[in-house]
Amino acid sequence: MAEAKPAPERAEGARKVLADEVAKPFRDEIQAAVRSLPDGNIPKLVGFLANKDPAARKYAEWTEKALTNDGLRFEVREVDELELEDKLQEANMDPDVHGIMIYYPVFGQRPSFHGTSQDDYLRDCVSVFKDVEGLCHFYRRSLYRNQRYVHGEQKKCVLPCTPLAVVKVLEHLGAYDSTLPVGDRLCGKTVVVVNRSEVVGRPLAAMLANDGAEVYSVDIDNVYIFRRGKLEEPPQKETTETLVPRADVVILGVPSASYKLDVNLVKEGAMVLNVATSKNIDEAALLSTVKNVKYVAQVGKVTVAMLERNLLRLHSNFAGKECNNWPSDLAGALLDTATPAKLSAVGA
Repeated sequence: MAEAKPAPERAEGARKVLADEVAKPFRDEIQAAVRSLPDGNIPKLVGFLANKDPAARKYAEWTEKALTNDGLRFEVREVDELELEDKLQEANMDPDVHGIMIYYPVFGQRPSFHGTSQDDYLRDCVSVFKDVEGLCHFYRRSLYRNQRYVHGEQKKCVLPCTPLAVVKVLEHLGAYDSTLPVGDRLCGKTVVVVNRSEVVGRPLAAMLANDGAEVYSVDIDNVYIFRRGKLEEPPQKETTETLVPRADVVILGVPSASYKLDVNLVKEGAMVLNVATSKNIDEAALLSTVKNVKYVAQVGKVTVAMLERNLLRLHSNFAGKECNNWPSDLAGALLDTATPAKLSAVGA
């Protein structure tokens, strides 16, 4: 009989929190919402895979498994990268499609005819009425303006899935003070976000700042402070070595297996979240040396739960309405210019 492995060494109060623990109540809520829908009225998500990235394919597989288990419809469409824009428009105009997502990167950092990034252009090719990832211009602008509803209507804006997952994890860990008003529940907290990507790092920094935190956004060659709609330079030179020891929350999102944060920088009682596909910190060393640390190694399962919630929200807001078969440019123009009364008149 094989000997049982000894329990891993833990510093006093150190805890590893699994994504399943955070995701479960949301999955239960999603399943209940799906069961309450009329027969034949189940939301459908279409995911576009136009690259050979194994991580993107794995994410597509996770997405399909989760949605199928929760009673939602999912279809992955593999297309050539040069056909993707046209295929997105077809899905925008298909009333049976309620949510659209793209597995990035597609073009990545290659030079683009449309501007600095072809992938940024593609994000704006998804209709605002079907953008389950919340990455099109309208939702990005709403996020950075801290505008939480669509034109004051009782229809919440969609938020990017991974940043939203991080918020839900932090709520679960107790970083948010629920006794304070919405928008102030992170007041007094110092957060360090390592990597300022346009899909995760930057929107996450803005969301946490909009909730009252002082957020230090660290990228490869600079550091900025995010404070409620303002981007500031620190008054003195700051690095991860000076910032992390003061941080209540540390979020690691560097897309490289070679990057590792020094565990000795993490203060006692901090919350450390790894949102990168690779671990940006030595897990065993962190949990064995830092007292009362709360560590989350992955947020992927929470991200997929937020994807499902966004799909249900879009379905509730727009399914069966005229706007659900509009091309992306018409959809965006409507929300950029319409009054609430006009939105109601066209079924948006």
